[in-house]
Parts: sequence; structure tokens; C-alpha cells
Amino acid sequence: MPGRQLADKWLKTEALLAEPSIAKHIPQTRLFDENALKSMLHQFGMVVIKPLRGGGGYGVIKVNWNGSGYSFTKGEVRRTFQSFDSLYRALNKVKVKRRYLIQQGIHLARISGRPIDYRVKVVKQDGEWVYRSMVGRLARPGLFVTNLCKGGLQLTAREGLSRSFSRKRAAGKRKEMRELTNTSIRVLENAFPGIGELGFDYGIDVAGKVWIFEVNTRPQ
Repeated sequence: MPGRQLADKWLKTEALLAEPSIAKHIPQTRLFDENALKSMLHQFGMVVIKPLRGGGGYGVIKVNWNGSGYSFTKGEVRRTFQSFDSLYRALNKVKVKRRYLIQQGIHLARISGRPIDYRVKVVKQDGEWVYRSMVGRLARPGLFVTNLCKGGLQLTAREGLSRSFSRKRAAGKRKEMRELTNTSIRVLENAFPGIGELGFDYGIDVAGKVWIFEVNTRPQ
């Protein structure tokens, strides 16, 4: 049985942020509004906005500020703006009508110029959590989202890591993702009794830091 479902990304993020050993691996995340977008853009230069509910890369928009102008990318379409106000007006026209959150942009490690992230699936069987899969997802050329339904290519986690980092470093990153997964399972099960299936989306940046982007209770 899949167990309890939690669609709201913010609830799960809040629970994980309460555990210090996990919190440092979560990009800064805030609920979407005009002031939050402006301050985070000016702090990080790049942010990603995504619907509070939903998956598959649907509705995800990357927003950039380069010190003089602004841009956003949705799918394969990129638009540029001279002012924050014009950017914000345009964003409100392309966003689907639902609540969003803003997440600090992470410059992911790449393979042949294409960003890669990782999905780890675990399921509870006979009272024990077991690993179902650990895979890399390589973005389709020209896209920043890695979702397979958007044309991303699935690799084993081992292959993805070995093509992004040295062999020794790759093995360490795989171990780190497993340790973070195990800690996160304990935190989430304590916060939301009854969950029985989890999908963790991880990213590893160009410096090798592991980040948790989100956790799904109904992973695809």
C-alpha cells in the first residue's frame, strides 16, 4: 500500500528544516510573493519557482538576475526584461493559477553541458524501509528540468555520478545521499505517521555539495 499522501511541498520542507543535519542540505525556500522573489533573486542571482502541489516539472520556471537585467525560462522559452516590475508582471501571466514556492537556484553538475539530478525511491515493506531505486536523470538538451516525462534520460546513479565526478568522489556522494535519505525517513515518519513510500529528489552542485530539492509521497 502506498500509505499516507502529502501533496504540499511546503509542509514536507518545513519538517525537514527542523532537523539541523538535513536543513543545511535544503536550498533556501520561501512561499512565493513579490518581495520574496526580489530579495532572493538579488541574493542568489538564480531561483526556481514551482507549484506547491504537482510534479513532473509542470509549471516550473527558472528566474535569473545578472546584475543589470532579468530573465525567466519556462520549458524552451526564455524571455528577458529590463526591470523587476516587468519581469514580475510577465511571470504572473504565465504562472498557472495555484500557489508557488521559490527555491534558491543551484548550479548543478553537468554531463556534456546538460544538468543531472537524482531520484531515490524507498518503500516500507513489513515494517522496514527498503530502497527501490537510485537513478540519475539527465536533462534533455536545451531544458533545465530533468524530469523523464519532459524528455530527460535515465541513468543509474552510479553512472551519473561517475560521469560527473572522480570515482572516489562519486562513491562518497552516493553514500551521502543514502545517509541523508535514512535521516529524512526518520524525520518525515515522525512528522507524518502512516507514510509508506517516498521519492527524494537530490541535486549535486558544481562544487560537489548534495542538496535535497523535494520529497514526494507518491513518486512517479
